[in-house]
Amino acid sequence: MTTHSFNSKSTFPGSYLGTSKTKSTFPGSYLGTSKTSKKSNLGTSKIENDVLTALEQGRTLYEAGRFSEAAAVWQQAVKELAAQGEVFHLAATLTYLSNVYQELGQWEQASETINKSLNLIQSGDRGFPTLILAQALNTQASLQLALGQTEAALNTWQLAEKAYTQAKDEIGILGSQINQAQALQILGLYRRAQAILEQVNQKLLASPDSLLKATGLRSLGIALQVTGDLERSQKILQQSLAIASSLNSPADISAAYFALGNTARISPEPKLAVELYQKAAENATNAIAKLEALLNQLSLLVQTKQQATARALLPNIQAQLANLSPSRDAVFAQVNYAQSLIELEKDNQLPTANSQEIAKILAVAVQQARTLNDPKAESYALIELGKLYELSQQSNEAENLTQQALLIAQKIRADDIVARTQAQLGEIFKQRGDLQRAIASYTEAVKTFQSLRSDLVAVNSDVQFSFRDSVEPVYRELVGLLLQFNPSQENIQQARQLLEALQLAELENFFREACLRAKPQQIDQIDPTAAVLYPIILKDRLEVIVSLPGQPLRRYTSELPQSEVEKAIDQWLESLNPFFSSRDRLRVSQKIYDWLIRPIEAELNPSTVKTLVFILDGALRNLPMAALHNGQYYLVEKYNIAVTPGLQLLEARSLAQAQLKVLTAGLTEARQGFAALPGVKLEVEQIASELPARTFLDREFTEKNLQKQIQATSFPIIHLATHGQFSSNPEQTFILTWDEKIKVKEFEDLLRFREQGSANPIELLVLSACQTAAGDKRAALGLAGVAVRSGARSTLATLWSVKDQSTAQLMSEFYQELSKGVRKAEALRTAQLNLLKQPKYEHPFYWAPFVLVGNWL
Repeated sequence: MTTHSFNSKSTFPGSYLGTSKTKSTFPGSYLGTSKTSKKSNLGTSKIENDVLTALEQGRTLYEAGRFSEAAAVWQQAVKELAAQGEVFHLAATLTYLSNVYQELGQWEQASETINKSLNLIQSGDRGFPTLILAQALNTQASLQLALGQTEAALNTWQLAEKAYTQAKDEIGILGSQINQAQALQILGLYRRAQAILEQVNQKLLASPDSLLKATGLRSLGIALQVTGDLERSQKILQQSLAIASSLNSPADISAAYFALGNTARISPEPKLAVELYQKAAENATNAIAKLEALLNQLSLLVQTKQQATARALLPNIQAQLANLSPSRDAVFAQVNYAQSLIELEKDNQLPTANSQEIAKILAVAVQQARTLNDPKAESYALIELGKLYELSQQSNEAENLTQQALLIAQKIRADDIVARTQAQLGEIFKQRGDLQRAIASYTEAVKTFQSLRSDLVAVNSDVQFSFRDSVEPVYRELVGLLLQFNPSQENIQQARQLLEALQLAELENFFREACLRAKPQQIDQIDPTAAVLYPIILKDRLEVIVSLPGQPLRRYTSELPQSEVEKAIDQWLESLNPFFSSRDRLRVSQKIYDWLIRPIEAELNPSTVKTLVFILDGALRNLPMAALHNGQYYLVEKYNIAVTPGLQLLEARSLAQAQLKVLTAGLTEARQGFAALPGVKLEVEQIASELPARTFLDREFTEKNLQKQIQATSFPIIHLATHGQFSSNPEQTFILTWDEKIKVKEFEDLLRFREQGSANPIELLVLSACQTAAGDKRAALGLAGVAVRSGARSTLATLWSVKDQSTAQLMSEFYQELSKGVRKAEALRTAQLNLLKQPKYEHPFYWAPFVLVGNWL
């Protein structure tokens, strides 16, 4: 298993986010040591100068990314030191050697050498400097993490921190703490991880300005970036930049701009990163740092379709590449450059003959990696060369190169590379028409991605290895092939399981945390009167899998390109504005109804099917299923409607009538740039007239007061009548209180308190004045995120903000029905139909945006 700790030198060729040697504070085992300090710590009384020179030569090669050569130098040094009985230098050199073996994927040798180092240090009282022990423990922890022994790595980094503390090595202490936070993140202990990072932050802020503080803040900012806390990452990186600027350190200024560019790149406004990368290049003090910044700038320009500006960068990058000496960084740089050229060529932005030039660049990269004896670099270069041959319709060559990459990656246990090669083989076989082998390869890729679940969301920061680009398409391709090649019950069942797994993976990617616990459920066991529909948008068609009570799974297809499906979705959403023509709205609504419902309509017998549960995909999540129209009636007029991120995330339990108590909170006044909601007062008053309620409005509605009330009393229902926004970006998903915004990641701390105690969890969370972010096709992912993060069994929310008088009326009717013991989905349907029957509210704009997410019972 491949992971990336903050003492690793590794980078991905796709981009230079994360911990490359020129950008990281914690390179290898040299934490807190300089050449002079190392000599003074170890002494030179018994060692020949040529051995010391060899140690420094190995270090220089290691830092240059020439790992095989560094290994050879240190192997020779180990022999000479052992012969001379120089145990201090021998232990340190064995630690260095273990690091380089890790870089080369030689895990057994890495384990053997670090164990020898620790045995030397810990055998008897030889008076070893504590710093040598700290470095050895740090290296052992990195190895344990890479081998999937995360708990052991955490414990070892804790020991390393103690040793660095005794050695008074501040940068070593800092690195150990950040690495502990990473291990905790992988283990799913997110609060403890955040607590450590905050402790690091407070310690750094309290220290006087220095380059150590600048580099420490930068590393903390990168750690926060990796975990998805972009706002804090940006703030801390800007502090690092300010200190580096005040101390006039160009290298640290460049590194801070580079890290800020990486944070901006995965923010809602990625184009801001272009300028930051440019400043990183301008301030860079070495060739590789400048090249990394230029290459990230190029790939972002290509990604954001700024082709003319991208082409203008090419001569400068070519000149920089020509001057690089062979190293892992040089190989990765060439692969990165080739990736951008391939994308430019796809968009017809390069001459057609350029494929041969790209192939030459990648062939040189492969050859350099082989000369360096660097299997990881070789496998990355081979993957990209195989991809180029695939795009050039040279299937046999593409397969051969990709198979070579797979064998190398499997040998060095680099599972992230393994998954990519398996997926690429799936695409090659699919293009060749060998669907059986394509399914087998994609199936293996999905299994590998699932085994990397924690790594993908917790520690992987490579933009071009993003979930959207590299993981999600593999699930979709496999679903498409299973349903196309042989739509047997077995294959349909496997496709359904994949769709459930994709929902889970999307939410975990949304949170950047492997935080969800899946529990496979059978719909018949949850609700024998419910039918479940799984639509999935593929490149060339829309597939729907349907689970009917007590029947085999069904599947039907609409042969439509993805662009046509998404165009219809956009048109329908626009037409739901009351100012648009009803004829156009109904026309588009019926079209989508025909795709999703019509093929199964005859079998949806109202006597046996009462509820339709949708597990929606992509842009379909933004649609109000209740407003689908078949030319005679709306879907909600016939069925209860619910949506869920997946049956595996469902808590199957009905709301007990005896429990009904409501905690209501809301805003009536304009706050933080949001308009007043005068109807909220009536809304909460009507709720209080239906059920026992505790209400606080406006100035009383603060996060602290809300949490205090939740902790003090067991309210099964929490109703928040306030502005809020759902977005595909968790940083832009929030609800508004009097004095601040509560972001989706804070919902867990706010609402999950009762799960930790003896009281019952929240049964129903109501958000009655929220909306999806404008222009965000995946915005409703934020709604699913809120529903999951809150810990509530069900969430009732709005897809767009509605006139608050009609909302008050709908909510009053909803709670009336709940008080009678009616199921939540049925109570919502009754309330929606009540509005639909009133001429002033019959338009779907008023009643359709209310969606029930999660448990509908």
